[in-house]
Amino acid sequence: MSEEILRVEGLTKIFDDASGVVTAIDHVNLSVGKSEFVMIVGPSGCGKTTLINMIGGLTEPTEGRIILGGREVKGPGVDRGMVFQGYSLFPWLNVQKNVEFGLKMRGVSREERAKTAREYIDIVGLSGFENALPGTLSGGMKQRVAIARTLANSPEMLLMDEPFGALDAQTRVVMQELLSRISRETKTTILFITHDIDEAVLLGQRVYVMSRRPGRVKDVLDVDLPELRSHECLLMPEFLKVKRRIMDMLWEESQAAAVEVEEE
Repeated sequence: MSEEILRVEGLTKIFDDASGVVTAIDHVNLSVGKSEFVMIVGPSGCGKTTLINMIGGLTEPTEGRIILGGREVKGPGVDRGMVFQGYSLFPWLNVQKNVEFGLKMRGVSREERAKTAREYIDIVGLSGFENALPGTLSGGMKQRVAIARTLANSPEMLLMDEPFGALDAQTRVVMQELLSRISRETKTTILFITHDIDEAVLLGQRVYVMSRRPGRVKDVLDVDLPELRSHECLLMPEFLKVKRRIMDMLWEESQAAAVEVEEE
């Protein structure tokens, strides 16, 4: 791992709702190096989204610490860019203005934000669509705009929560290859949550595998694949080896969860 940019120590989140006290995340430790692409995969309900929301400063931990760039995370900040499954674009603004929006809020000059937006629109492959409104774009194109808008603000880290989950299979692979290229070209540090094992292995340099609820780190796997990933990696022996290990771990968790339900 390169120089550490994110460290999570003993992170725990307990919710108290109508059904009682629920521990979503239980003493999770993880780290991400500068310019590293790290994946988190786990069973449904294991607290993946809760974890990334705490790192993003959207949810307060019950216990533990989150250190980003040597500073403890106490809330949202421009040092973290977040991309969700929903695109969250402004439908009345065209592509150019959507990408410029965060820069405008920060007081960046009109000339500079226009230049920066065009650069990132080009990076995500949408040159020529600057004046298009979101309603005229496909799902994959909308997600490209969302990624460009986030990167334009130069965050220290990109947090992604199932960003391709709503896309069809073919578009999803295209977006995975695009994100792999972008991360390599921009050297962006990325923490990416998914329930898709293929996606986790295809994109990640390391993969954190979560247990069933309460979510804990079950294992951390290194992925030895070419730096620039493509769909061709899906058939490589190294890919299949890591995929099999993750499948076995998640199957074990699913079986244990089913036994627990029967015993209740």
